[in-house]
Amino acid sequence: MDKKATWDRLYTENSSRTTSFKNFEWFFGFDSVQDFIMPFLQDESHSESLLQVLDMGCGTSALGPCIYRHSVVPVQVTCADISPVAVRLMQEHVRAKAINPHHPSSLLEFLELDCTQLHGHYGCSSLDLIVDKGTTDALLRSREGRGKASQVLRQCLKVLRSSGSLLQFSDEDPDARLLWLETEGQEPGGMAADVRVQEVGELRGVCYYCYHVTPRPVEQ
Repeated sequence: MDKKATWDRLYTENSSRTTSFKNFEWFFGFDSVQDFIMPFLQDESHSESLLQVLDMGCGTSALGPCIYRHSVVPVQVTCADISPVAVRLMQEHVRAKAINPHHPSSLLEFLELDCTQLHGHYGCSSLDLIVDKGTTDALLRSREGRGKASQVLRQCLKVLRSSGSLLQFSDEDPDARLLWLETEGQEPGGMAADVRVQEVGELRGVCYYCYHVTPRPVEQ
């Protein structure tokens, strides 16, 4: 699950099964988590500038486009995935079925990007919100993915503004995930992670959580 070829094959197979496009949602869709995401996009003081939002490991989910469609403040939503197949499918879908944003200045883009390389693409302190719905879970459950998951977390903390947030949606129990986030988010001379958790709820017998991570400079 940490290999680009695996995801390319998955999205190719999914698209070949039907003649019409259908979003593929890990865990759940936007409706289940909009109350966790949209409060971060209510600050009217940003009315003159675009809030920078990243849907990290977007796949063919409708999450990013829904944020774009519902945000009352202007946002630039970037839906990024390591799979060029997923990115192409989403680009074609949006071209065929235009999505109208709530705010006329909002922007939506789809980007092929390895999320272990976020800092190289964005630079420090450039994003306001990162949404991770299942991406870290997929890495942590891969034999060779745990190191990549740690790298992604530290990259997120680097590219978030001091006022920014990372929202991880996961079915991993807080006893395990909170410790992992606090430990792996610590980087000597860099950033650390302050973490809070809320229960999203139970779906199909599985309990899901929202881990709210904010960057904090490590004291020298």
